[in-house]
Amino acid sequence: MKTVAVILAAGHGVRMNSSTPKVLHKLAGKPLIQYALQTAAGLSDNLPVVVVGQGAEAVRQEVGEAARFAIQEQQLGTAHALLSAETLLHDSTDLVLVTTADMPLFRTETLRRLVDLQKNNSGPLSMLTALSSDARGFGRVLRNANGEVQAVVEEAQATPEQLALRELNVSVYCFSAAWLWPALHRVPISPKGEYYLTDVVGLAVADGLVVNALQLDDPDEAMGINTRVHLAQAEEILRRRINETWMLAGVTLVDPHTTYIEPGVTIGRDTVIWPNTYLQGKTIIGEGCTLGPNTIIRDTRLGQGCKVLASLLESAVLEDHVDMGPFGHLRPGAHLAEGVHMGNFGEVKSSYLGPGVKMGHFSYIGDANIGPNVNIGAGTITCNFDGEHKNHTEIGADVFLGSDTMLVAPVKIGEGARTGAGSVVTHDVPPHTLVVGVPARPLRKLDQIG
Repeated sequence: MKTVAVILAAGHGVRMNSSTPKVLHKLAGKPLIQYALQTAAGLSDNLPVVVVGQGAEAVRQEVGEAARFAIQEQQLGTAHALLSAETLLHDSTDLVLVTTADMPLFRTETLRRLVDLQKNNSGPLSMLTALSSDARGFGRVLRNANGEVQAVVEEAQATPEQLALRELNVSVYCFSAAWLWPALHRVPISPKGEYYLTDVVGLAVADGLVVNALQLDDPDEAMGINTRVHLAQAEEILRRRINETWMLAGVTLVDPHTTYIEPGVTIGRDTVIWPNTYLQGKTIIGEGCTLGPNTIIRDTRLGQGCKVLASLLESAVLEDHVDMGPFGHLRPGAHLAEGVHMGNFGEVKSSYLGPGVKMGHFSYIGDANIGPNVNIGAGTITCNFDGEHKNHTEIGADVFLGSDTMLVAPVKIGEGARTGAGSVVTHDVPPHTLVVGVPARPLRKLDQIG
């Protein structure tokens, strides 16, 4: 049976008190709507339909080609929102799975169980419910003496007796498409002038049909985001899930409560992560690394056995057994080859440091290519910007740069050359030559080893 997911994302999100559409607020580094899209992608090969309204253009830009779009011109309730997708889906699918973009904690496995329930049972719809003493604004599920679902009553319209019920409607459904579209046209208008999707449950029962219900094993999955308080609570739940997954996969988190790992990160086993470490974006960590404390790694790839202490890494590459920090900074385009050591308060941008390079503290390397086994003395700087252009520095193998060397790019340092402390290098240096002074001048040729 063909299944298409419809993701409701048209609400104003007034309680977020923000100019940003609610579904574009970020949870663990990703907009809320991306979680709904990811879950839908795991259930069907068919493109989902996103119903947009408030901030429609911004939502379209975020989603791109991952979905089709239906427009809810006026926000007149959830039934009205779903009806906006009728033109796209009428006679083109067997089942319609309805979720909302502000409920990011649902697992794909949970929604698959709901779809399977509808496939394998009679009745026009199946719904998710949760048992919880924290209603979070959800409607209550009403059942008859035989335990059959009879209706859903919205919290604002419930009697005190109904408010005491603990079974909640979490606003996720799987419908028979053939029944759904005519039923939506029969939904009555509420006292608030809106059309509620919850009313289709009562319509089905009035037609003498069975409403199937699947109760959540984990009520946290049904958490909706309506305020920034909810956003923070969801972040805590998601972070706990992610951290538990990595610990079970063989990663040591010294303090999971202060370790922040985003969903797109990959970590090798036997890696140890110390407190206040943030792994973000599409970061890939090899096996046997030691990270932190107080480290931020974003969109960066680390090889095996790397050690990073109290540093910031952005869009960089570290090969095996790189050791850096504390207080190092790798900016986009930094590439540290195997065995590089980078001391404290060093910064690298758009540069390659070859195997075995030792970079002392208080140094800056930008727009440079550094050969193997180079020693970069403390305070060394590539002066790569002339006010108009970024210029390149080339350093050969086995070069020794004395402390406080300034390399005024463009400049090339030949293999085996040396600079004296405090040198300002403004011209190319031949191989195996010692230069000193301001500006640096050749002092003598060096003995070649080997």
